[in-house]
Amino acid sequence: MASKVIPWYKKKRVSHVQSDYAYHHTKHVVKQQQTERKSSSKSAIQVQAQATAAMAEPAYTVPVFRQRSSEETEEYQRVTTNVGKGLAVIQEELHRMRMATKAQVESLELQREVRGMMSKRGDMLDEIPKMPDFLVALRPHTVWEKTPVKLFCTVQGNPRPIVKWYKGGAPVDPLSAPGKYKIENKYGVHSLIISRCVVSDTAEYSAVATNPHGTATSKAAVTVKRASGAGESCHLGLVPHLTVIHPSKLEVSLLDRFSVSFGVEGGSISLVCTMVVVPDLPNLPPLAQWYRDDKLLKPSNLVEMAVGGSAARLTLPHLAKDDEGLYTLRIFTKDGTAEHSAYLFVSDAPPSAAGAPGAPMSVKAYDINADYVLVAWKPPNTVNEAPLTGYFVDRCEAGSDSWVQSNDAPVKVCKYPVHGLSTGRSYHFRVRAVNSAGISRPSRKSDKVTALDAAESERLQGTDEGVPSAPGQVVATRNSKSSVFVQWDPPKQVKNLMGYYIDGRVVGSKEWFPCNHKPFKHNRFVVHGLIPGETYVFRAQAANVFGLSEESQESSPIAVEPALATPSSPFGITMLSCDGASMTVAWKSPKHCGGSKVNAYYIDKRNADTLTWKEVNLVAVTERLCTVDSLTEGIFYEFKVQAGNLAGVGVPSAPSAPMKCEAWTMEEPGPAYDLSFSEVRGHSLVILWKAPVYTGASAVSGYLVDMAKKGSSEFVTLTQEAVSHRYLQVSHLEEGQTYVFRVRAVNANGVGKSSQVSEPVCARALPGAQEIVANVDGDTGDIFLSLEACEICETSKFVWSKNYKPIGDCPRVEVTTKGRTSRMTFTHPDKDDLGKYSVVVTDTDGVSASHTLSEDALNTMLELSQAIRHPIVPLKHGLNYEILEKGHVRFWLQAVKLSPSVSYRFIVNDKEVTSGEGHKISHDVATGIIQMTVDHFTRANEGTYTVQIHDGKAKAQSSLVLVGDVFKAALKEAEFQRKEHIRKQGPHFSEYLYFTVTEDCTVMLACKVANVKKETTFHWYKEEEEIVPETPPNVLSGACALPIALFSRKDQGVFKATLGDDRGKDTSLFDISGQVFDDIINALAQNAGASASELVMQCTPEGIRLQCYMNYYTEEMKTVWKHKETKIASSEKMRIGGTAEMAWMQICDPSDKEKGHYTIEISDGVQTHTRTFDLSGQAYTDAYEEYLRLKAAAFAEKNRGRVVGGLPDVVTIMEQKSLSLTCTVWGEPTPEVTWFKNEQEVCSTEHTKVTFDGGKFSSLIINQVTPEDSGKYSINVRNKYGGEFVEITVSVYKHGEQIPEAKLGQPKSATPAVTPVPPRSPALPSKTPTPSKSQTPVPPGKTPTPASTPAPSMRSQASTPASTPVPKSPTPTPKSPTPTPKSPTPNPRGVKSPTPPRFMKSPTPPRK
Repeated sequence: MASKVIPWYKKKRVSHVQSDYAYHHTKHVVKQQQTERKSSSKSAIQVQAQATAAMAEPAYTVPVFRQRSSEETEEYQRVTTNVGKGLAVIQEELHRMRMATKAQVESLELQREVRGMMSKRGDMLDEIPKMPDFLVALRPHTVWEKTPVKLFCTVQGNPRPIVKWYKGGAPVDPLSAPGKYKIENKYGVHSLIISRCVVSDTAEYSAVATNPHGTATSKAAVTVKRASGAGESCHLGLVPHLTVIHPSKLEVSLLDRFSVSFGVEGGSISLVCTMVVVPDLPNLPPLAQWYRDDKLLKPSNLVEMAVGGSAARLTLPHLAKDDEGLYTLRIFTKDGTAEHSAYLFVSDAPPSAAGAPGAPMSVKAYDINADYVLVAWKPPNTVNEAPLTGYFVDRCEAGSDSWVQSNDAPVKVCKYPVHGLSTGRSYHFRVRAVNSAGISRPSRKSDKVTALDAAESERLQGTDEGVPSAPGQVVATRNSKSSVFVQWDPPKQVKNLMGYYIDGRVVGSKEWFPCNHKPFKHNRFVVHGLIPGETYVFRAQAANVFGLSEESQESSPIAVEPALATPSSPFGITMLSCDGASMTVAWKSPKHCGGSKVNAYYIDKRNADTLTWKEVNLVAVTERLCTVDSLTEGIFYEFKVQAGNLAGVGVPSAPSAPMKCEAWTMEEPGPAYDLSFSEVRGHSLVILWKAPVYTGASAVSGYLVDMAKKGSSEFVTLTQEAVSHRYLQVSHLEEGQTYVFRVRAVNANGVGKSSQVSEPVCARALPGAQEIVANVDGDTGDIFLSLEACEICETSKFVWSKNYKPIGDCPRVEVTTKGRTSRMTFTHPDKDDLGKYSVVVTDTDGVSASHTLSEDALNTMLELSQAIRHPIVPLKHGLNYEILEKGHVRFWLQAVKLSPSVSYRFIVNDKEVTSGEGHKISHDVATGIIQMTVDHFTRANEGTYTVQIHDGKAKAQSSLVLVGDVFKAALKEAEFQRKEHIRKQGPHFSEYLYFTVTEDCTVMLACKVANVKKETTFHWYKEEEEIVPETPPNVLSGACALPIALFSRKDQGVFKATLGDDRGKDTSLFDISGQVFDDIINALAQNAGASASELVMQCTPEGIRLQCYMNYYTEEMKTVWKHKETKIASSEKMRIGGTAEMAWMQICDPSDKEKGHYTIEISDGVQTHTRTFDLSGQAYTDAYEEYLRLKAAAFAEKNRGRVVGGLPDVVTIMEQKSLSLTCTVWGEPTPEVTWFKNEQEVCSTEHTKVTFDGGKFSSLIINQVTPEDSGKYSINVRNKYGGEFVEITVSVYKHGEQIPEAKLGQPKSATPAVTPVPPRSPALPSKTPTPSKSQTPVPPGKTPTPASTPAPSMRSQASTPASTPVPKSPTPTPKSPTPTPKSPTPNPRGVKSPTPPRFMKSPTPPRK
C-alpha cells in the first residue's frame, strides 16, 4: 500500500502480474477488480443520495471502500505470500524452459548452417521467428438466453502473440460492462467468457493474434436463443412484449435511430431508423413492427409504415394528442430481434379562441346497444387556461361529414350516453371541451361503431364517483442535459385512474407548461425538451372520467444536467515526441464528462509483446499531455488512459496503436495536437490547435490546415501560406456537411508531420446559439461584452480569450457570470483593447461565439459611456427661433425627455429673463419643448440667447447668437409679419398673382382674394395703364383672372392688380419677363407639343413646305427643325416660320440634297415633343413635280398682259366734250392692246382715236361725245402668257339734264384671260400627308372660314382646274397662275377674249 493518501476518485489499482502463466494471481486480481467496482458503485449511490454535501467538499479523504480492516489486511498478506511462492516456482520453471529452448535453438542453428554449407543453398529450412498460428480455432456456439458461453482458442508464434477479442469488429472491453465479459489466458489457452447472455449478444466474435511478424484471426458466431414466451422489459414497463418469435434469415443492425420527437396537433411527423441488412434483398425487406405504449400499430389512414431502402419509417400524417406515447420499432433478425424506443410528444394546436382549452382525446364507445352507446374520453390538461365547465359530444353517421351535437348542455364528466341511434347504422363520435373562454378544437373521431344489440360489448369499468385525490410527493432527479426524471407517489384514492398529467415551471416564473398532453399511466416520467442548465420545479395531477384531481405539491428545484457518472474513456492517443528514452503522448477528452468536471487522468503502459499493464503516474495528471520516462529504445509500447471526476475513475481507453520508442531526429517539426473547434455555424467555424512538442531543427514558423469532407481522403489545404497563429477561421462551408481537419507545422527546414485527423464536425449552429453582444451598461456606463449561453451545466465555465489566447486574470477586464450569461467588462477601455474576443462554454456541445471590437465601435461606446457617467439632458433640437404672425418671435428648444421636476432659465445678453410683460416663458413635459415668446421684437433684442436646463442629475445648455445679418433678417421678417397682420385686417390677396395656361393656350393671370365685401373694387394694370377686361372681376367669388390670348413677347411687362375699399388697399405685382416669361412659354409649348399634328407637306411655287398644326404657336417657343438629325437654321434655302395655328419650314428650290428625314422638336423645358416626315422616294418625286408645275404657273401669272391702272369704272360726261380713256399696261413680252365698245372692236377714226405709246400707255380718245357714244367699253391686254379685260361704262348726257346716277353693285375687278396651261402631273400617292380633321383640328368654338382654312394639299390641287380660285391660306401663299376674279363666276366671252360682266359703282376718282 502506498503511504501517501490519494483521493478515492484518483486512486489506481496496482498490478503485480508479471507473467502470462500467473493464473492464480490473475484470478485474484480479477476478483479484486470486481470488489473495487462494487465498492465504487456503492460509493456512487451514497454520493448521489448526499449530493449536496459531497459536491461542497473541496478535498477528499480516503473513502471507506479503499480502507481495509485488519482481517482483510491479513487475508491480503496471506494471499500475497501464496502468490509470491507460486510465482517463484513458475519463474524457475520458465527459466528452465527458456534455457532448454535456447540449447535446442542453438543446436538447430548449427544443423542449419551445416546443411547450408553442404547443399550450397541459401534458404532456411526452419525459421526461428514465427508469425501467429491458431492451433485450436474458435468454434460457434448456440445458447439459451441468460446462460453463459465460453469461447477459447490456442495460438502459437514467436515472439509470443498478443490476442485481442472483438465482437462484430469492435474491441471487447471488460470494463465497459463490469461482470459481463471475462478474458483469461491460461498456459497459452485464451478464453472469452460471456456471462448471462442476452439476445443482443448474438454476433460474430473474433480473436486476433498479433506479433511483429504478422497477424492471425479466428472467428466464430455466437447465437443466443430466447425461450418461447420470454420477454424483456425496461424500467418504465413500456417496451412491448413478443409472444411469438418471428423467424427471419436476415441479419439487421440498426444505425441512425429516431430520438425523442415533438409534434403539434394537426401536423405530421415521421420516425425513421436506418439499418444495415445482410443480405440486402430488394424483394425481401426485414420484418418490422411498430408499437405505441405496448400496443401493436397497424397501417391505416392515420398510420403509414414503410420498410425498404435501408430504413424503417413510421409516418403519422394527421397528428393528434392520441398519438402521444412511447414508440418502439422491433425488427426481426436471424437470431432474435433488434429494437429501439423513443417518446413522441404532441402538443395542443393553437386554440380557436384565446384561453380556450385543448381538445379531449381517446374517444371510445362502450356498452354498445341498439339505440344508444356510452361514449367516454380522456380530459385535456389545463395548465394556464380557465377550468373546464363541461364537454359537448358530437356524432356523425359513417360516410357523412355532417356532425350533430348530442347534448344541449355541457356534460361535466368524461362519459356520456348517446341516445337516438338507428339500429344497424354505424357512427363516429367526437368531443369538444368547454370553459369560460370558449370551445376547444374537436377531438379525433372515434372508431366506427354499429348500433346493435351486443351482449358481449366492452363495458366501461369502475363505479367509484368523483375525481381521484392529488398525487403524493414529487421527486425530480437528473437524467440528461435536456431531460429530468420525475416520479411521484400515487394518490391515496385512485378511483379508476386514467393516468397522470405532469406540469413544469421555470424557477422564478409564474407560468406553468404541460410536460405531457396525454394521461400517462405510470407514476414516473422523463420530461424532455428542457433548457440545459435551467432550473425547474414539477407537479403532477391525476385524471379519471370525472376530471382532474388537485395538483400535487411542487418538487424541489432541480437544474437540468446529466446524471452524475464516471466519465467515458479518453481516445485519440498520439505520440508527440520521443528521445529514445521517453515518449510524450497526448489524448483527447472523454466525449461524456459524466456530469462533473474531468480533473484527473491516469496513464498505463505496456510492452506490446506482453499483456501486463503498468501505471505511469500515481498522482493524477490534469493536462491531456504526459511524458512517459524509463523506456527502452527500439521497443514498441502501448498506452491507455483513464479519466476521473467526482464520481470516480472511468473506464480506460482502448489501447493505443503500438508506438516504437525511437529518438526523433528529423529536421521538420512534429505534429500539432489537441485540435478543437469553436464558433461552429452553418457556413463557418474556427479551428484551434496546440503547438508541436517536437520543433525540429528550427523554430516553428507557421501552420498549414487541411480539410476534407467526412469519408473522403482528399484533403484540401485551406491556406496558401502558413499562418503564424494557432487558430484559423474557416468559411464557405456547406451547411449540414460534416468535415475533418488536420494541421501541419512548418519551420525553416520544411513541413512536418500531420496531426491526427480531427473528430468530424458538422457545419450547423447549435439550436438557440447566440452571438456576443457589445454594449454599455445603462446605469454605470461600463463597456462590456456579454454572451447568453443556449445551454449550460453545473460544471460549465465561460473561458474568455483575446485573439484566441485565454485572458485569465487581466487587470484590464473583469469577468462576471450570472446564470447562463457571462459578462466581460473593460475597466479602462482604450485602443489597446481592440481585437477579436471569443468565449467558450466548457462542458457543453460547443457553445461558443466571437466578436471583433473595432475602433469605430469602441469610440461610439466610449461616447455613450461618457454620456451615462456624466449625464446630460439629450436634446432633439437646440435653441432656435421662429417668427410668428403679428411679428412675435418664439425662441424654443426640444429635449428628448423631460421630467415634471425640470427647471430651466432663459439668459439674454448675460441677464436672466423671466416671464412677464413682453415675454412669455413655458414648457411642455409631454413634448419636451421649452419656449419663450417675445411680443415686440425690436433692435434692442439683438444679442445672445441661452437656455440652461437642470433635470435631476442631468444638465444641458443651448445657446443662439442672434447678431449681425442673422438678426437683421429676423427683424425684417418680424416687421413683415406685423405688416402682414395689419394688411389682412382689410381686403387683401390671400394668393398673389400667378399664371395658368388653359387648354386653348390662353394665359390666365389669376389671384385669390379674401376679406372682401360688395363695395370692394378690383382693377387690372399693365405698366401702370389700366386694363378693362370684357368680363368685370367678381371679388365676392374669391378669385379673379385676366385672360391673355395669343401670348407672345409683346405681352411682357409688369402687371398689377389692386384691391381696396374703405378698410384699406392691397396690391399684387406680377412681372412677366425673364424666367417667368420662359415658364409661360414652356407651359404653352407643353400644350402645343401635346396637340401637335403629324407633319404635312404643301407644295408652293417657291418650293416644298412642311407644316405642323397645333393649338397655338409662337416663335418664342423652343422649336427646332432637323434634317437627318442635323439642326436646320433659317436661311434663303431653308425658311422657318409659322402662324398662330401652325409652324412651317419651307425648302426653297429643292434638290436631291434635300431628300431625307425631317423632324420638328417642340421643347417645354421638361419634355420634347417630336413629329417627323420622310421626304424621300416617291413622296419626294411627286412633290418635286408639283413644285415645278406651280413654279411654271407662277411665272406665267407674273408675266402675262394686264392693265396696271388709270381707268375708271364709270365715266359720266356731257355731250360735246372730249373723252380720254388712258391706262397703263404691262406684260413680258409687250402685250397687244385691243379696245371694244359693246363687245365690238373699236377702230381708230377721227371721232375715235386709239393710241399705244411705248408699249406702256394705251388711250381711247373720243372727240365731241354724243349720246351714241354711251355704252360699255373694254380693253383687252394680252400676250403669250395671257391677258385681261377691263370694262368702263360711259354715260353721255345732254346739257341741262340731270347727271345720271351710277349703277352700283358690280365689282370693278378685271377678268383675266385664260391662257392654256401645260397638263398637270398625276395626283400624288395616298401616302402624301394631307390636312384632315384628324390632322388639322379646328379650335373649339371657331367656324372654319376661307381665312382660317388651311390651303389644300398637293393632292387636292392636282385635282382642281387651273381656273378654280384657291382659298387663302393661313400662311403667305404664292400667287395663283391666274388671279382670282372679282366676280364669283366669270362669263367667258369667247376663245379669244371673253369679257366678264362688270358691276356699276358710284363715280370715283381713277384708282391709283
